[in-house]
Amino acid sequence: MNIVVLSGSPKGKYSITLQTVLYIQKRFPEDCFEIIYVGQQIKQFERDMKLTIEKMLAADLILFCYPVYTFIVPYQLHRFIELIKEYQVDLSGKFAAQISTSKHFYDMTAHKFIEQNCSDLNMKYIHGLSAEMDDLLSEQGQKDALKFWDYVHFCFKSNLYELPKKLPEPEKKLYQPVLPVVKKSDQYNTVIVTNCEDNDQNLLNMISDFQNVYAYSTQVINISKFAFSGGCLGCFNCAASGKCSYRDEFDVFLREEIQKKNAIVYAFTIKDHSMGASFKQYDDRQFCNGHRTVTMGMPMGYIVSGAYSSEHNLNVIIEGRCEVGHNFLCGVATDEGDTPRALVMLADKLTYALQNRLVLPRNFLGVGGMKIFRDIIYLMRGLMKEDHRFYKKHGIYDFVHKKIGTILKMKIVGMLLSKQSIWNKLNFRLNEVMLQPYQKAINKD
Repeated sequence: MNIVVLSGSPKGKYSITLQTVLYIQKRFPEDCFEIIYVGQQIKQFERDMKLTIEKMLAADLILFCYPVYTFIVPYQLHRFIELIKEYQVDLSGKFAAQISTSKHFYDMTAHKFIEQNCSDLNMKYIHGLSAEMDDLLSEQGQKDALKFWDYVHFCFKSNLYELPKKLPEPEKKLYQPVLPVVKKSDQYNTVIVTNCEDNDQNLLNMISDFQNVYAYSTQVINISKFAFSGGCLGCFNCAASGKCSYRDEFDVFLREEIQKKNAIVYAFTIKDHSMGASFKQYDDRQFCNGHRTVTMGMPMGYIVSGAYSSEHNLNVIIEGRCEVGHNFLCGVATDEGDTPRALVMLADKLTYALQNRLVLPRNFLGVGGMKIFRDIIYLMRGLMKEDHRFYKKHGIYDFVHKKIGTILKMKIVGMLLSKQSIWNKLNFRLNEVMLQPYQKAINKD
């Protein structure tokens, strides 16, 4: 096979993910691998795509290779996919697969993002490999990589691939502002973060109507106007100091102009099954905060133009971000149905959440995500010093082995119940005994 590898890491040849590709390449000498460093050279590709397009058109298979950055692929690879579509590169009928490395924090949403965009391009998608960062250093990880490539060969030779899951494009209706302006209060500061383009009338009108009906004053920040020096480099310069290696002062801007507010509303038009590459750049650059949930307790909302109801993966990403960050998601107002009502509901819920400091317990998306972060930071606390301090301060190191009392209690109960005579006596009262602590809580004055 002739394979073009789209390496999405900004680290170029120093990418950990790329090492898996090099391992496969050495053991499949009959395959021809052409590695293109799209992550490291994205600005060059924005100027000239001609040679790269020729290489992709000559390939049998396109292999997306990347580390997972904030729920999806790195901004640089995200932008490259935008360029493929902007240049209308015809990759119809070509096979596609992907290899990612991560700590398995929302790797499934990153893979689904690639799969959805391959479907847009009418490519023959083969299920990808999601590896842990250190898998290639183990014998099992090496076996898994080779098994994956054997499977890719099997699918290619047998012409087997995932069937595209395309949905019909909904009819786009122009939304006109209809909501009256209510009296504003300056008690709470709310920022609307958007990447809205000047000609995106639907999104502009939705933002305007939300501002009209919302009880508090708002500030709109258009991140597409910010002079980013580039996307996150994954350099870990911020790990110890919290200071980004870029000198564009985005870290200061983020902390002073956005994260010091009382609430955040994100507004965007769906593009390529996401918030768009410009928003991805913003998201990735937030890594200046490391894995610290610095906006805990801050309510959030979303204003979305596009077929949000059919974008399941994007739904998971938005909910997951709020759950991991421990932010109450006040709602997602879209232009699909009764938009005025959706905007009023978002405004009312956001007002209530602010006034009542509403934060609810995390669900699986948040609990699972934070347990992965907890373990990562504990292992890497010598490097990620700012994260370590934050996790210690907020009691995030809630390891189960520290709950000695519960462990001993369960051992004693297990020993007692292992005796048939005791089990026979307690079995019919077991549910009653289990409810006793809860009944005490209910009857507490």
